[in-house]
Amino acid sequence: MKEANLTNVPEMSVNEIVSLLSDSYNRLIYRDMPMNMMPSVMLWGPPGIGKSQAVRQIAAAIEDATAKDVHVTDVRLLLYNPIDLRGIPTANADKTLAIWLKPQIFQMNPSEDVVNILFLDEISAAPQSVQAAAYQITLDRVVGEHKLPDNCIVIAAGNRTTDKSVAYKMPKALANRLMHIEVSESFESWKEWAIQNGINSKVIGFLSFRQDMLISFDATHNDLAFPTPRSWEMVSRLLNDINGDTEEMYPLICGLVGTGTAIEFRSWTNVYKSLPSISDIFDGKLPSLPKEPDALYALVSSMVAYAGEHKTEMSRIANSIRYAMQMPPDYSAVLMRDYMYIEPGYRDKLVMIPEFMKWLQTKGSVMNGAF
Repeated sequence: MKEANLTNVPEMSVNEIVSLLSDSYNRLIYRDMPMNMMPSVMLWGPPGIGKSQAVRQIAAAIEDATAKDVHVTDVRLLLYNPIDLRGIPTANADKTLAIWLKPQIFQMNPSEDVVNILFLDEISAAPQSVQAAAYQITLDRVVGEHKLPDNCIVIAAGNRTTDKSVAYKMPKALANRLMHIEVSESFESWKEWAIQNGINSKVIGFLSFRQDMLISFDATHNDLAFPTPRSWEMVSRLLNDINGDTEEMYPLICGLVGTGTAIEFRSWTNVYKSLPSISDIFDGKLPSLPKEPDALYALVSSMVAYAGEHKTEMSRIANSIRYAMQMPPDYSAVLMRDYMYIEPGYRDKLVMIPEFMKWLQTKGSVMNGAF
């Protein structure tokens, strides 16, 4: 039995997946139609690329658009035996028949005010006997005698066998019950998410300078620590919540992204020592502008982080745009694009700022249609 061929399925970034799927689910909700009108989805991709994060973003997008409560039930099938999905057998009231107690994970709220997402994570890591038990879930939305409610979305995710992670070949019968999407690497997609979710500015700045370091996964190597969107998110937590000194955190960063990547990251963060005061820039002062590319990337990421923390202070945002007018056009374009990522709809606020419109008129051509 051959593995499902991923060369004939679409590749999409996390942002594209979130946008298309959440819009599709929202259309069903607006039309008051059951979620089984949409086929169950299978997200394929290497470890750490953002499959689980995509499901959480889909849930948030549905909540924002519909004002419904979205409950995500995360089921790791590799931890289950086939019988676990059906429940525990017991006698009925008059002890004449066996009935099956529904597993707690399938006890979902059928209310019209709720949307359930059943997330079958790491499905490809489950033995084929357990994958076979998922046939009914993915197509018929039933588990033995238990039916999933009409408001339940089913999404599965897993690694490819070529990733050399724990993964079994998916039976064709199961594969044919799923709508397959391969999650592709996209720096801009990740960056938009990172800015909106408070990823450390040093991490964003470094990866803007070295986009090839966002994910460096090689299934043929035996490295335990390597950079992925997931491991960079963990680096960000170290710097944001424990200690922002990359020198002191260096050994722990090595344990997340690997020694080679950590050395480059630590060395690169030294550029922050020579940056002008970010608060002075937003106060309307015009400190000298760095000239080196690495320092300019660091400056842009620092300004974006500061702008995110002061996003309602439009006069200070305007000051920063005035300062950006003296930047090389490519870097100022990166800054303006990143400002638009600060939150959904922030672009509409930017166009109300005269300085932004002036920048757009004089240097907007470098945006390449991004505006």
